[in-house]
Amino acid sequence: MARILVTEAIADGGLDRLRAAGHTVDVQLDLSSSDLLAAIRGVNALIIRSATQVDADLLQAGADLVVVGRAGIGLDNVDVAAATARGVMVVNAPQSNIISAAEHTMALLLAQARNVPQAHAALKDGRWERSKWEGVELADKTLGIVGLGRIGKLVADRARAFQMRLVAYDPFVSADRAKQMGVELLPLDQLVEESDFLTIHLPKTKETAGLINRDVLLKAKSNLRVINVARGGIVVEADLAECIRDGVIAGAALDVFDVEPTTESPLFELPSVVVTPHLGASTREAQDKAGEAIADMVQLALNGDFVPWAVNVDAAEANETIRPFLPLAEALGRLYGSLHGSSPDSFELCCQGDIAQYDTRILGLAVLKGFFSRISADPVSYVNAPTLAKAAGIVMRETSCTETDEYVNLITLRCDDHSISGTLAGRRREQRVVEVDGHAFDVPPAQHMLVISNDDRPGVIGTVGLLLGNAGVNIADMDVGRVAAAGTAVMLLAVTAEVPQHVIETLRDAPGILSVKVLRS
Repeated sequence: MARILVTEAIADGGLDRLRAAGHTVDVQLDLSSSDLLAAIRGVNALIIRSATQVDADLLQAGADLVVVGRAGIGLDNVDVAAATARGVMVVNAPQSNIISAAEHTMALLLAQARNVPQAHAALKDGRWERSKWEGVELADKTLGIVGLGRIGKLVADRARAFQMRLVAYDPFVSADRAKQMGVELLPLDQLVEESDFLTIHLPKTKETAGLINRDVLLKAKSNLRVINVARGGIVVEADLAECIRDGVIAGAALDVFDVEPTTESPLFELPSVVVTPHLGASTREAQDKAGEAIADMVQLALNGDFVPWAVNVDAAEANETIRPFLPLAEALGRLYGSLHGSSPDSFELCCQGDIAQYDTRILGLAVLKGFFSRISADPVSYVNAPTLAKAAGIVMRETSCTETDEYVNLITLRCDDHSISGTLAGRRREQRVVEVDGHAFDVPPAQHMLVISNDDRPGVIGTVGLLLGNAGVNIADMDVGRVAAAGTAVMLLAVTAEVPQHVIETLRDAPGILSVKVLRS
């Protein structure tokens, strides 16, 4: 079982799941940089939150790392590129705190509109300042949403109940999709010009850092109020403070800051600013969800399974239609490696049927994962499989077709004179190998398989069965395909154990046997 290092506080429920699975969970909080470099050695999984910095040096020290799990959404403290280069999967829990973040956004929106914390502080200090803290209604105001992802959508849903007009800026959302949400898409400059409130829901990246700056704010109405519960640094804090101080905009409410933790900022001196210390995910429900979700993702990664929330897997998230085909694609990749007998320069992955309507890149990664798992002494994952293919000079081309003659869905691998196809059959969606090198079969993939070409005459199947039986190898499944023009037949056998090499040679020399290929999954 694996060794898991946890460097920040995580809900016990998630850690207990990992312990129950047999893993060693080592909780070491508040480690210095040097102590962390020492502690990471021999660790297979690292679980963090927002404080631990996972940089290239730490990843190099963690030579046994398989996965880094971030219990939350943001990944600005993880060098994802360096992790990918080393084949380390990075996973997060993007849905664990979305409700808490959306609700905190609404809390700050209302607090900013009605000056709740300022009036509270004055009254607690003995001052009745009813007229000083006059607020504004949300109804009929325009809410500009920068980033219409999971949290942005939830904020839009909640703001609609306050009868607000909803506009958004998000270059990755179509106008039709936004319209379905009841939101009008606008360019960023126009969004700022028209908004009474502006709320931000973007990840912090090179493209989004400093997005909301003085030049942008100068386009706003004087009554604009900015709310940021996303990431510090997306809003330039000095520019924001200057614009509020100069009356360019009316105020702001922030939960996140460029440097955290912090107790000093020019924004803290302004009475029209509401601040909280990064409380967006600080609810009991969000903490429990994050701990449980990241434990599940880490467990999947350690098992070598598909991880829905892996951020550095070069494929779209597998939906419910594609996901059942991942084990089949991986099995076909393993079998294809034996069938071809060497590493091809390139091969083709063809997806036919209903699955061809979806993004099938994850199936290609599963094929590569299976292909290289046969020949690599190191663990192969969805992350490092493309790197291994590049190093081996193998290019995989993906094609698709919405129609297939006999099957609802079909996956085919082909190169040169070799091909293998598989599908899922029946209500149980059981894996089937249905074609090998142009010959039709219907056999479940197995760890050990044989493709035997023989004369199409009585007695040959019996000979094969006798030789395998004498060697103590049982046949689990078998199918025969005829090649009419050549007067030959081809058998595909799934056997229960590895066939000894001397038995393979005996089979090849047996009367009526033309060739024997050994496939290993």
